[in-house]
Amino acid sequence: MNPFSSGTRLRDMIRAIRACKTAAEERAVVRKECASIRAAVSDNDNDYRHRNLAKLMFIHMLGYPTHFGQMECLKLIAAPGFPEKRIGYLGLMLLLDERQEVLMLVTNSLKQDLNHTNQYIVGLALCALGNISSAEMARDLAPEVERLLQFRDPNVRKKAALCSIRIIKKVPDLAENFVNPVTSLLKEKHHGVLLTAIQLCADLCIVSEEALEYFRKKCTEGIVKVLKDAVNSPYAPEYDISGISDPFLQIRLLRILRILGHGDADASDFMNDVLAQVATKTESNKNAGNAILYECVETIMSIEDSGGLRVLAINILGRFLSNRDNNIRYVALNMLMKAISIDGQAVQRHRATILECVKDSDASIRKRALELVYLLVNESNVKPLTKELIDYLVVSDQDFKGDLTAKICSIVEKLSPEKIWYIDQMLKVLCEAGNYVKDEVWHALIVVITNSSNLHGYTVRSLYRAIQTSGDQEAVVRVAVWCIGEYGDLLVNNIGMLDIEEPITVTESDAIDVIEVAIKQHTSDLTTRAMCLMALLKLSSRFPSSSQRIKDIVNQSKGSLLLELQQRSIEFDSIIGKHQNLRSALVERMPVLDEASYSGRRGGSGVSTSGINNIPNGVVKIVDAPLVDLLDLGVDEPTHAPPPNSSSGANFLHDLLGVGADISSSSPQSGGRNTMHGHKSGTDVLLDLLSSGSPPAPATQKSSSTSDLLSLTQLNNKPSPSPFSALDTLSSPIPTPGASPMMDLLDGFGPNPTTPPPPPKEEENGRTYPPIVAFESGALSLMFNLSKQPGSPQITLIEAKFTNKSSHVYTDFIFQAAVPKFLQLHLEPASSNTLPGNGSGSITQKLQVTNNQHGKKSVVMRIRISYKLNNKDMLEEGQISNFPRDL
Repeated sequence: MNPFSSGTRLRDMIRAIRACKTAAEERAVVRKECASIRAAVSDNDNDYRHRNLAKLMFIHMLGYPTHFGQMECLKLIAAPGFPEKRIGYLGLMLLLDERQEVLMLVTNSLKQDLNHTNQYIVGLALCALGNISSAEMARDLAPEVERLLQFRDPNVRKKAALCSIRIIKKVPDLAENFVNPVTSLLKEKHHGVLLTAIQLCADLCIVSEEALEYFRKKCTEGIVKVLKDAVNSPYAPEYDISGISDPFLQIRLLRILRILGHGDADASDFMNDVLAQVATKTESNKNAGNAILYECVETIMSIEDSGGLRVLAINILGRFLSNRDNNIRYVALNMLMKAISIDGQAVQRHRATILECVKDSDASIRKRALELVYLLVNESNVKPLTKELIDYLVVSDQDFKGDLTAKICSIVEKLSPEKIWYIDQMLKVLCEAGNYVKDEVWHALIVVITNSSNLHGYTVRSLYRAIQTSGDQEAVVRVAVWCIGEYGDLLVNNIGMLDIEEPITVTESDAIDVIEVAIKQHTSDLTTRAMCLMALLKLSSRFPSSSQRIKDIVNQSKGSLLLELQQRSIEFDSIIGKHQNLRSALVERMPVLDEASYSGRRGGSGVSTSGINNIPNGVVKIVDAPLVDLLDLGVDEPTHAPPPNSSSGANFLHDLLGVGADISSSSPQSGGRNTMHGHKSGTDVLLDLLSSGSPPAPATQKSSSTSDLLSLTQLNNKPSPSPFSALDTLSSPIPTPGASPMMDLLDGFGPNPTTPPPPPKEEENGRTYPPIVAFESGALSLMFNLSKQPGSPQITLIEAKFTNKSSHVYTDFIFQAAVPKFLQLHLEPASSNTLPGNGSGSITQKLQVTNNQHGKKSVVMRIRISYKLNNKDMLEEGQISNFPRDL
């Protein structure tokens, strides 16, 4: 016989394919067999049609195309005999799906078979319809399926219920037709029919609220009775699994009770007793029993239940945590994470077991248990739980230290009862896993230390001890170096000793040794070494007798290949050697850092939330003016006042305007020449902000009472035609009698004493001004329409209009602005965040500027515009200084 003829049996073809040694041989065999089947199809061979279709199904499972045989399925389905129909329906389910148009041709055959007298042929049709039914077929054949739910044979009823699930998912509108038949099916004694009826009932509840309410009223009591019978039923060998009667049915019943009881107190009351019975009677030494208990716990947590049953459920989960099976422990931890929001006190009773799971060898269980412990921590148990976690941190795996450290730091930061405990715990974490903590952690620790003035001595001594034993932890080194630099005198003189401390003797040389070791350590990175240099500069003022040794250590970095260290070394050496009169003022104790402002920036706002509100379009609305004045950085200070804390303003400028410099004013004692090396002077900052010119040449000091470089209180006697005329002559400073020959950097923005501005006229209130081009860059232009409010000359109303002349659309358009502190700015939400191209549309946004020095200072504004062009972030910045002078 030809091995590839139509008469070849399926097993012979499979044997020939399996005998192939290469993929090419297999393809050749399949190709020949497909050719033989095509020939048989063309010849309309009825004798071997079922055999050819069986071969096609095997070839289809191997991944080869079999579309040419789809019509053979329909021919076999139309055949009168059961064997042909069985192969035909099997091929239909394998070779076709609901998206095939050919499937429309089989609807009539399915309808005839659903009404067939042979129950097995009816079962074949139901099985096929339940697998590949489309919405159209479901609508056409739903009445037949509904009728078959009452068929005499339980197997047909079971398949009809499964087919009904497919129909209501495809056409939810038909759900109401199946509600009454399902009610009768829920009273079935046959477990197979009951299982499918419960699943159909659950799906009906999901797709129809009316069905859910109907089942709650009519079926809850019956389902509870079925579950009670299943729990208390005697041994039945056909349903028994590990000594438990039909666990599959019990699980389905618990799930439908969960759906019916959720949000309904009356339905929940019906099931309380049976749930307690399931929870107490089911054995947990078999996997089937554990599955039932888990579903029972989930049902108890989902329904409207009293506290007693929930405690019982949580105790079951506690027993799961002691099980040796990792899967059972994992699902118990998952369920406890949900239960903690419902009954946290009951979960707290299993805290010790959960902590043991944190130390489990399985990584998934460790992580899940750690997340659960994090949720369990509160003010009453934070100390013992933190101690347990830190103790485990010492012996934990390297892979787990990162997650564990992050959780411990978060717990300590959120729930620390007192600052000394916070500092102690953070030092323990840094000593054990300092290389795993993020920078924000030790930054926050420094902020807390600066705010604990009574603990400065205790902290610096604790850090001195810590760095002796944990010098390999980068975070410990950084915090210790910073604190020794700030509070080295407290360390040496044992100032601020607490009763809990042991006395320690540290000399100036010992403190400097610590920093010298840190700066020379090969594992120290650029940040650590830069912090060491800064600490040495501070100690040169706090330890005057050791200045020469400190100077020698600083000089060792002059030849560093890292430009940052080289520059700092040279500048600090100059300060130590040549500017002793400046040094003490420059390295005074750091002012207290604002914890609230720092926490706000860590939370993602970037600025202190007290002064900034986010409004639509991402625009910053300034409520008050705690910022550094962009154009009036100087403040009237006492002559010997310490340098002001400008950290919040500098950070805001860095976030909003991208100014990457520390803004600090030089001491009035220093004159115009002795500014701090290594930091930008006020002049440099102003030039950066205004993007014009270069720094002025240094002027010769005339007296010790020179004016502050950054002060704008000095008046220039020469008239200024434009706001930037003073900046144009920075290279030729103008001497001022009796003071340092410093010029007013921003003369144009201050009043001109020779020609005082006229007082505002009442008739000018409410006037309008001609539009001004505020900003123009390439295709983007910004026009300002200015007007005044009647009776309020200090208030200017601005309507900003943005236009895009390019052919591209700008998306995610955001406009931001900042003004000096003598101005107050209020921004309304923008009209849109999408700017059309070709000038076909515009974005408008209203601003209100209040000038608290109206008639004395002009309005100026710094702006930033960000948008996306072809999904690429674009940024435009600029200064607007062409406002009318009388605004």
